[in-house]
Amino acid sequence: MTLDSLAPCAPGLWSHDHVTVERVPGGPITLTRSGQSLHVRHALGPEALSERLVAEVTASIGDADFGQTEFELTMVGLVRSTVPDALESWTVYYRNSLEELLDGTADFAPIHDKAAELVRGSVLDLGSCFGFLPLRLARAGVPVTATDILPGTMTLLDAVAPRLDIPVSTLVCDAANVPVPDDSADTVTAVHLLEHVDPDTGAAVVAEALRIARERVVVAVPYEDEATACHGHVRTFDADALRELGESTGRPFDVFDHHGGWLVLEA
Repeated sequence: MTLDSLAPCAPGLWSHDHVTVERVPGGPITLTRSGQSLHVRHALGPEALSERLVAEVTASIGDADFGQTEFELTMVGLVRSTVPDALESWTVYYRNSLEELLDGTADFAPIHDKAAELVRGSVLDLGSCFGFLPLRLARAGVPVTATDILPGTMTLLDAVAPRLDIPVSTLVCDAANVPVPDDSADTVTAVHLLEHVDPDTGAAVVAEALRIARERVVVAVPYEDEATACHGHVRTFDADALRELGESTGRPFDVFDHHGGWLVLEA
């Protein structure tokens, strides 16, 4: 079933496929399995809707088989079951997340800060997902295009960005096959994308980024002992792996650590 994050649902109750998320009067986030079904209960208010929920949901998972799809459906359900209006629920989620990213209280804030420091000129962002980095850059006046392989995430970004009064272009595409001309953006970013793909695909993504970038490519990855399956990670990185990737391109590059690893390639 194709997920429509803006589809109507009953107040306080959201379902898709085998996952049901219900808002209850009180208590922590709980996840209960019954056969093939997963029932999530929570008592969140609108003020709790932000990217910080990622860590809270991750901490609530005691099921080794909890995969990326269930994690994503749970996150969507938490947002949709907390605020009755579909578009308003996502606007609240985006607004809260951006505020926390900009004031430094979000876990991901240092990564966005560093990315904003590294980009030059116009930006094409690969694997944007919800699009928080493109929104943050656009809010600062950077011309930016968000891309993602999932049409639903770009549809959602297209719907919410005007309500935030932030201009962002979107493009649905595979990060290894982006339908734009050579040298069409000053900087191409791939922030926490490569851990989601196998090494061959990752190399293809970097090659595509170098084709598009006029000045530089900025890559960021988490350092993990094990790939976090519920977040869709399929491999791990360390500084040596980033250096090997940089060397394979034949371009000048720099590798450094900052809340994970960074590879900056000069195009």
